[in-house]
Amino acid sequence: MTPTIDTAEGVAWHLDALTARVPALQPMRQSVGVVLPRVNPKGFAGMAKVICGQQLSVASARAIWGRVEGLGAVTAPAYLAFDEPTLRATGLSRGKYETIRGLALAIEAGTLDFGLIDDMPAPLAIETLTQLKGIGPWTAEIYLLFCAGHPDVFPAGDLALQKAVAHAFDLPERPQAKALIDLSDAWSPHRGAAALMFWRDFSAMKNSDAWDAL
Repeated sequence: MTPTIDTAEGVAWHLDALTARVPALQPMRQSVGVVLPRVNPKGFAGMAKVICGQQLSVASARAIWGRVEGLGAVTAPAYLAFDEPTLRATGLSRGKYETIRGLALAIEAGTLDFGLIDDMPAPLAIETLTQLKGIGPWTAEIYLLFCAGHPDVFPAGDLALQKAVAHAFDLPERPQAKALIDLSDAWSPHRGAAALMFWRDFSAMKNSDAWDAL
């Protein structure tokens, strides 16, 4: 059975298979050393955390999510039990408040089941998640990668990932999402581990917290 990438062993398994298939990535694999997984909660809490981090700095996203956690609003029923002013006081924008509320309502109504989502093929899971207002491909892909540990997801719309690939391949400019999707097709079914490795390499190169973007 193909392992998920929510353990160091799972990531290593996929990187071994990836670099055997694409030897050009072997030098990066050696330079970055051990690539650790990024593990967030599954289900409502994980997706709400990803939504909270949309288009925000690392520090801002962490602060807001910390206040949401402090309220205890980390399950669908708990979130719905708070009124809008209380939740907005954590720093959530109106749009993010509404997106997370829509997520909670879908879970409570039984129209969204993360027990099923987490085991779906990535394209179907992304299609299902993006039917909810405020959840686009990036948000769905980040959830699958960091919360569900899906081994074959590559968030091509992620700016840091675009920069990482441009740096790794010495490209004159960062590839746009469409070009990066085409490029990463050759790394399937190990694209999730590839993404973790590229982020790790970029973080080391920039000496920044790009790896901790979520």
